Amino acid sequence: MPAERKKTVNMDEKEASSISSKDKESGDRRPASTREKGKDDSKLGGKKDNMKAAEEKKRRLEEEKRKKEEKERKKKEEEKLKAEEDQKKKEEEEKIKQEEEEKRLQEEEERRQREEEAAQIKEKEEAHQLHQEAWERHQSRKELRSKNQNAQDGRPEETFFSRLDSSLKKNTAFVKKLKTITEQQRDSLSSDFSSLNLSKYIAEAVGSVVEAKLKISDVNCAVHLCSLFHQRYAEFAPLLLQSWKKHFEARKEEKTPNVSKLRTDLRFIAELTIVGIFTDKEGLSLIYEQLKNIINTDRETHMHVSVVISFCKHCGDDIAGLVPRKVKLAAEKFGLSFPLSEIINSEKQQPFQNLLREYFTSLTKHLKKDHRELQNIERQNRRILHSKGELSEDRHKQYEEFATSYQKLLANTQSLADLLDENMPELPQDKTVQEEHGPGIDIFTPGKPGEYDLEGGIWEDEDARNFYENMVDLKAFVPAILFKDNEKMSQNKDNKEEAKEVKDGKDNKDVPSTEELEMELETLDINDDTLEMDAVDEAEADDLTKKLLDEQEQEDEEASTGSHLKLIVDAFLQQLPNCVNRDLIDKAAMDFCMNMNTKSNRRKLVRALFTVPRQRLDLLPFYARLVATLHPCMSDVAEDLCSMLKGDFRFHVRKKDQINIETKNKTVRFIGELTKFKMFSKSDTLHCLKMLLSDFSHHHIEMACTLLETSGRFLFRTPESHLRTSVLLEQMMRKKQAMHLDARYVTMVENAYYYCNPPPVEKTVRRKRPPLQEYIRKLLYKDLSKVTTEKVLRQMRKLPWQEPEAKNYLICCMVNIWNLKYNSIHCVANLLAGLVAYQEDVGIHVVDGVLEDIRLGMEVNQPKFNQRRISSAKFLGELYNYRMVESAVIFRTLYSFISFGVNPDGTASPLDPPEHLFRIRMVCTVLDTCGQYFDRGSSKRKLDCFLIYFQRYIWWKKSLDVWTEGHPFPIDIDYMLSDTLELLRPKMKLCCSLEEAIRQVTGLEREFLVKLGLANDKDSKDSSSIREGEAIEEEDEDDDEEGGAETEEQSGNESEMNEPEEEGSENEEEEREREREEEEEENTDYLTDSNKENETDEENNEVTIKGGGLKHVACAEDEDFIQALDKMMLENLQQRSGESVKVHQLDVAIPLQLKSQLKKGPPPTGGGEGDTEIADTMQFVMLTRKGNKQQFKILNVPLSSHLAANHFSQQQVEQEERMRMKKLTLDINERQEQEDYQEMLQSLAQRPAPANTNRERRPRYQHPKGAPNADLIFKTGGRYTYK
Repeated sequence: MPAERKKTVNMDEKEASSISSKDKESGDRRPASTREKGKDDSKLGGKKDNMKAAEEKKRRLEEEKRKKEEKERKKKEEEKLKAEEDQKKKEEEEKIKQEEEEKRLQEEEERRQREEEAAQIKEKEEAHQLHQEAWERHQSRKELRSKNQNAQDGRPEETFFSRLDSSLKKNTAFVKKLKTITEQQRDSLSSDFSSLNLSKYIAEAVGSVVEAKLKISDVNCAVHLCSLFHQRYAEFAPLLLQSWKKHFEARKEEKTPNVSKLRTDLRFIAELTIVGIFTDKEGLSLIYEQLKNIINTDRETHMHVSVVISFCKHCGDDIAGLVPRKVKLAAEKFGLSFPLSEIINSEKQQPFQNLLREYFTSLTKHLKKDHRELQNIERQNRRILHSKGELSEDRHKQYEEFATSYQKLLANTQSLADLLDENMPELPQDKTVQEEHGPGIDIFTPGKPGEYDLEGGIWEDEDARNFYENMVDLKAFVPAILFKDNEKMSQNKDNKEEAKEVKDGKDNKDVPSTEELEMELETLDINDDTLEMDAVDEAEADDLTKKLLDEQEQEDEEASTGSHLKLIVDAFLQQLPNCVNRDLIDKAAMDFCMNMNTKSNRRKLVRALFTVPRQRLDLLPFYARLVATLHPCMSDVAEDLCSMLKGDFRFHVRKKDQINIETKNKTVRFIGELTKFKMFSKSDTLHCLKMLLSDFSHHHIEMACTLLETSGRFLFRTPESHLRTSVLLEQMMRKKQAMHLDARYVTMVENAYYYCNPPPVEKTVRRKRPPLQEYIRKLLYKDLSKVTTEKVLRQMRKLPWQEPEAKNYLICCMVNIWNLKYNSIHCVANLLAGLVAYQEDVGIHVVDGVLEDIRLGMEVNQPKFNQRRISSAKFLGELYNYRMVESAVIFRTLYSFISFGVNPDGTASPLDPPEHLFRIRMVCTVLDTCGQYFDRGSSKRKLDCFLIYFQRYIWWKKSLDVWTEGHPFPIDIDYMLSDTLELLRPKMKLCCSLEEAIRQVTGLEREFLVKLGLANDKDSKDSSSIREGEAIEEEDEDDDEEGGAETEEQSGNESEMNEPEEEGSENEEEEREREREEEEEENTDYLTDSNKENETDEENNEVTIKGGGLKHVACAEDEDFIQALDKMMLENLQQRSGESVKVHQLDVAIPLQLKSQLKKGPPPTGGGEGDTEIADTMQFVMLTRKGNKQQFKILNVPLSSHLAANHFSQQQVEQEERMRMKKLTLDINERQEQEDYQEMLQSLAQRPAPANTNRERRPRYQHPKGAPNADLIFKTGGRYTYK
């Protein structure tokens, strides 16, 4: 039906539309009737309305389009402006960076200029020093040469020698001294020569001079003595020349000449020729001949290059006319004139120059050849490292020796080039020096030993590094007699190794050629074939194990006949598994070395270490440390243990069974620990890993992963084993990919790999702070401890407190107490207590910040801030312990923990959800910190009241529906509560249910309301409506039972006209004293608030201070001061004694009976008007005299009169003066007590104190005759008891 209805409607519409169209056409063709005309008008009106609606819609669309375009235009403009601002900001930043860069470059340029100036000054000083030395040497040689050449004319006659000493003894002794000539003996030898007649001993003296073993520095002294001989004895020079020729002829037959002697002799004969002892012809021919022989025999090996360099350095300028490049540059740069060689002409110098330059040419060829060979060796070694992962010890040693000889040859070539003024040859660098693989650890230039990087070092942290590297030096504690056997064994071993090295050196003397190295590389293979140890090592390990087991059986059989030492050793081995820390194992090592160091006991120790239980893997690091500690004194322990571990490892690898995995893991883990102590060689460890990788299946996978987890990081990050370890790790990962391993094995392999070679992690950008802020953080977060508090306080006082930024940052760091270690929070409170004495506002800001943070934590209530909230609560308690806050602040905070955000009707609150128990932990933290001091006085009563409310809060939490049998109330909270309450109130009876807790709270509130007189008004209110502040105030009002009220107003003034006899009772004085003490306790500031807890209301405990403190030491200054003080006081008394004291009698004494009438006052009239009149008047007593009789009359003078007003103001002034004097007297007493208290604190600070030393209460000062009653003296009223 609905479809048909819709169809008919559509048909009707179509018909109507067709009829209307026909009518329209007919209307166009003929005139319409009146009715048709009306219809047309209505149609036209509807058409106009439709047109208007269309126009309106069109206009609205255009407006929306315009608005949209406007919005887009504005957005584009904003983006443009923003882009311009960003561009401008970027330009400014670039400009700032550019300025900073320019500034940095300018600073570097200035620094470089300063360095250049300093270097230039130093160079100039060296040039001038060189110039001075050259002229001095030239002048001395020239003078000595002239003397020696003219010696023939100045030689003495025969009569001169007759006066000299010719004794055989002295002459023989002098000749012997010539064999050991030194520069220090120049004066003594010269004086001896001048007094001796050596005419008959010239030949012996010549022989001694030629055979003398001189140093380079002693040549000048020998030349000086030869000059003396030549100037006195004519036959000395020919004999000396002949002797030198014989000496050089004999040296030709030597196969290995002494280089040092050759260097000294060559310079000696050169100096003798220069100073004129030898003629130029004889001396130069001898020098040229010897120099030519040296050079001809050394053209290939250049072993005597040091001889040539020494000759050129000391005699090259005169003999060969050499000008070193250093001298030439100094002369050109600084305009210095060096002396020219005038001794020998240039023609005679030319052969020497040619000979030396030929030698330098051969030396450069040798240097180039060695440079190429060194590069080839480095290239081949690099290829071996990348392919095999390791270098053999022989190859590595060979490379080091060759590199050392090359460096020495290079240095000699540079020295000779400078002396000859020649250029060094070009030494091309190898382009393939950069390594293609690996992270870039250079095996040839490893890092310095001892360097430690926290992020990428060998060890995980500093403790691990100390454990594995810092051992006890037993040789420093143990006498050498106890490990003499080890020294003999090590010496024999060293001798064997040296003999073996010499033999190997003879066999492998020649460096292998490049072709041989390439052939060796081609034979290298790291396939997966099964690897085994050497047969020799296997046999040794088997023999050692068998020998140790046989000894064990033999010792077991002889156990009955053991000695006392055996019992000691057995006890030591039984206690060894209990050494589970570094101190114990070090002590055990020292004990063993001192008392049990014998060969049999060492073997017992090795067996005990090897047979460690497989479950006690925790002992392996300590046993390895024991072996490493004993190694310097008994190396056989480490050798035997390593051999046994190798044999056990080989046994497990060969057997290939699938049992005893714990024993296998124990063995490889022990090997890894010994490797980290460098007792087990790295190459052997890597060989073990290679054996496991060759058969990478089942237990071998676990063993390999265990070995890598134990020592893989150490091997990977050690330069010597890095490349080989990385190759093996890559091979392990390839095997993991190729083999279908179990998921457990895949996880183990990946964990082991990434432990050794962790993936690169992007470093977090550390916030950069100014140096002052970093220093403040260092003082607070690193340096501050219980021992360094005073030192940090001194540094804090030196901070720029006038700068608000520094002060605010320090306050912020102290408020953020969670950045500090929890056990060091009390140190910050102690520091702040000391700092407040100098910067008082800092303490206020810190306390305010801590309280604000505690309140913010309750408002936010997010679990991620729990640790922060606990630290703040702990800090608040410590601030009370160090007297920075009052007890009222602590109780207000405690009440806020159990009341803030807690709905009175018990419904859930977002600030304190039912399952959240963190506020209970906060309360316990505060009470554990400072609750132990709320044990007396008003604070004790406050804590008792709070604990009642706290129990109601706890039981309310326990009674919520969230806790069920399946989800019970946490037992750790119950334990924490019981611990806290047992510490504070061990005898307190705890509530057992919520109803009992509510009953106690209601009873407590009713008790206080009754005492306040508000019981009728407040009985109907709920107990939770009472604020914690009101409860505290009510507690303060309830102190009558303990000794009087504690408010300030209760010491108000009473009427001044009370009888003085009523003020002197003993009970009233005691009561007033107690009340005054209570007022001091309640109304003092935070610096003295904590003193009130040390006093009980029943008795005053005397505190006796024992121990440290400052001791008075008598000195002369004290006596002088006391004498000067006594003299000043005496002079003052004498000066005042002459003055007359006048007492102004302002008032006349009033009779007692009249005084009592004044106190009682007039009888009441019963009307309010009379009372008003009396209140507006002042009573005066008028004294009149009739004859000898005095009469007194009471006058009521209105207060408006001038007389009464003046008298009233005078009384007020006198009253104020009396109050001021009273306050001064009381302040004196309080200041004395405060000084005694400060002395007590200083004495307590001198000795180790318990945890809360600052909470020790001062002893109250008690005058020996009782404190004076200020109220009685100054008549200021006080508290009186009316009976």
